[in-house]
Amino acid sequence: MKTRILFLFLLNVALVFPQENLTYQKPPEEILKLAEAPLAPSLRIDSKGENMVFLSRSKYKSIQELSETEMRLGGLRINPVTNIGSRTTYYNNMEVRVGRESKNQAVKGLPENPRIAYVSWSPDEKKVAFTNTTQEGVELWAMDLASATATRLTEASLNANVRSPYTWFKDSEFLLVKMLPEERKPLIDAKAVVPSGPTVSVSVAGVKAQNRTYQDLLKNKNDEHNFEQLALSELYKVSLSRQATLWKDTAMYRSMSFSPNGAFVMITTIEKPFSYLVPYRRFPSKSVVYDTDGKLIKKVLEVPLIEDLPKGFMSTRTGKRDMSWRSDRPATLYWCEALDEGDPAKEVEYRDEVFESDAPFNGEPRSLLKTIQRFAGISWGSDNMAVAYDYWWNSRNEKAYAFDPSDMTKSPKILWDRNYQDRYSDPGSFVTRKNKWGNYVLELEKGSAFLKGDGYSAEGKFPFIDKINLGSLNKERLYQSNMTDKLENISEVLNIRTGELLVRIESKNEYPNYYIRNIKKRIGLIPLTSFENPFKSIQDVHKEVINYKRDDGLDLSGILYLPTDYEEGNKYPMILWAYPREYKDKNSAGQSTANANQFTYPSWGSPIYWLTRGYVVLNNAAFPIVGEGDEEPNDSFRQQLVANAKAAIDAVDNLGYIDRARVAVGGHSYGAFMTANLLAHSNLFAAGIARSGAYNRTLTPFGFQSEERNYWEAPEVYYTMSPFMHAEKMKTPLLLIHGEADNNSGTYPLQSERYFNALKGLGAPVRLVMLPKESHGYRAEESIMHVLWEQDQWLEKHVKNKKTGTETGTH
Repeated sequence: MKTRILFLFLLNVALVFPQENLTYQKPPEEILKLAEAPLAPSLRIDSKGENMVFLSRSKYKSIQELSETEMRLGGLRINPVTNIGSRTTYYNNMEVRVGRESKNQAVKGLPENPRIAYVSWSPDEKKVAFTNTTQEGVELWAMDLASATATRLTEASLNANVRSPYTWFKDSEFLLVKMLPEERKPLIDAKAVVPSGPTVSVSVAGVKAQNRTYQDLLKNKNDEHNFEQLALSELYKVSLSRQATLWKDTAMYRSMSFSPNGAFVMITTIEKPFSYLVPYRRFPSKSVVYDTDGKLIKKVLEVPLIEDLPKGFMSTRTGKRDMSWRSDRPATLYWCEALDEGDPAKEVEYRDEVFESDAPFNGEPRSLLKTIQRFAGISWGSDNMAVAYDYWWNSRNEKAYAFDPSDMTKSPKILWDRNYQDRYSDPGSFVTRKNKWGNYVLELEKGSAFLKGDGYSAEGKFPFIDKINLGSLNKERLYQSNMTDKLENISEVLNIRTGELLVRIESKNEYPNYYIRNIKKRIGLIPLTSFENPFKSIQDVHKEVINYKRDDGLDLSGILYLPTDYEEGNKYPMILWAYPREYKDKNSAGQSTANANQFTYPSWGSPIYWLTRGYVVLNNAAFPIVGEGDEEPNDSFRQQLVANAKAAIDAVDNLGYIDRARVAVGGHSYGAFMTANLLAHSNLFAAGIARSGAYNRTLTPFGFQSEERNYWEAPEVYYTMSPFMHAEKMKTPLLLIHGEADNNSGTYPLQSERYFNALKGLGAPVRLVMLPKESHGYRAEESIMHVLWEQDQWLEKHVKNKKTGTETGTH
């Protein structure tokens, strides 16, 4: 009863706290120089590894951009003036290279001050389409590689409110485009409308709708009207010569997908009724197949509103789902259907069954196979060979099956049956090639396929290429990286028959660059890019992966950095940065994928900046939360959290680098949740930084992160894990930062506001920084620079300049 009274008291305390009228600040010069370093261009390369498109962009948005008009509807964030996602990332320049040995060329004809998005190769890979957002709206452009010339195809009339606004016809001469309808009704300004009545939601007795705490949902009839108007489009067939022909009348078009042979297109539309409980992707939908002239062939799928599902992460809806085209056939649709009514609690021999149907889809669907667990996709190969996948979250198990699509009487052969969190045993993913229709299919050779793997092991990361016989399952290793002073990643297998791979190579102080590697010919690497390291001030810092053990013997690791001014014998303050992850077995939890050869890149949220300010940093410290057998990881969340932290501090302290009385802990999202718990339940730290976290799990009652149980099934778990419920224990300085427009499930801004209020009401040293216009991840340069300044001020005051000598331990 006392706990309930305290909870109600804190929940209703008024948000009364002193305000600081700050303008946006900038961090010290050492940090600012790193934060302002330019980005290298991103690379788009064709399937042969011959032609390339280089896309440049600003590192950050501006607060002015984030302040543009925004409507939050059905899980979407839309700019209703320009009719594109309001948080879209734009490129501002484009260059091309035609041929590996050529030099980059500037693209001619680009718009002035371009805002480029939705970049897409044509099927013949001779052209690239993209959108350009102006002050008035979204235009469609195309760029010819041979001439490096861009041409505008439409006016600013595209509708990109519901994701990608176009797709290529298979002939590479036309595009199917979502355009704004002329008859769209005016949007309703909810603030200017006098309500005609209340908004009423109804729950039917016995029908359970245990949904996550989604954000940006529809709330009333005005929202419904605005969502519908913003989602409505007409479909036009647009030629490269700028001719546009109406292809389909107005509807709420969601997606467009051409059959491999290009003769048919499946159009999916959003239907009514809408929902106030779930985002638009769970609204009713309808999928219809047309020919290329827009003639109706068949309505192939109708999906009802999905509000009510059985309990559990492996629950799904009944009926056809995951419908798509077979990539190895001219025009065949396949899909799966639940055999357990979508209820993971039901005991059945098979969970899902996969079917297919050929155009024009009038015949009886053919069954292809049944999966033991929940269906997770198919890699198509030929008429007689394909690989299907399934998985089960509760056991962290995944299976792959080789099967004959032409003969269901043949039993599928299980290729692997494994724990998908076991990175050391990961067999990799199948190598694919483009077929005559331009679709990716399995690369097959006389009953064998090929696998591309990351190659994680206790010794490091050594990517590989394997050849696997799909009958005997015997493997032959064709290539494995042997780099120990650099890190190699296999980005693409360009041609397994000639041995060409696209690889990316980096080191701790060498920026990642792309090369062609030939594993059959003894020739050197062919460089494709030569990006320079823009972070010179930290390129020579000491960096290593340290391995250590938790008090229960579990293996842990982290990436340790020493400050730029490190001198042997000195004791330095430290920042520990981490993110907890749940496991069902200790073997997987104890594996390390950290690599000291990975390029040292200080992203906006990284603690690496403070190497220039005299701090040791332990980044990506392993924080596994393990629950084996019938025990769930969160049953002992707090104990494991503290044990992980203590082991990390002990390990670095034993190396002689730090003053353990001056250690800060920080994290973002679930890492912020971790931070608050560690400060409440241990005295290991001098201060903490918690960004965009959730601190009261009763506000996410139908599960969070990897917690499948609801609050009423495991109230003690929810209570024990919630820092808000233990605010009276907090004595350590905590910096809370949150975006005012956070739309991540469960981490709405109220979480930080209420937690701050509780801590302040109980006299804890805490500071709350709310960032205008920012979501779960921060985008505006002004916001990010201010966050770096806030964190630096906090660390300098409460960690570096804290009086030392205090013994640490646990509460």
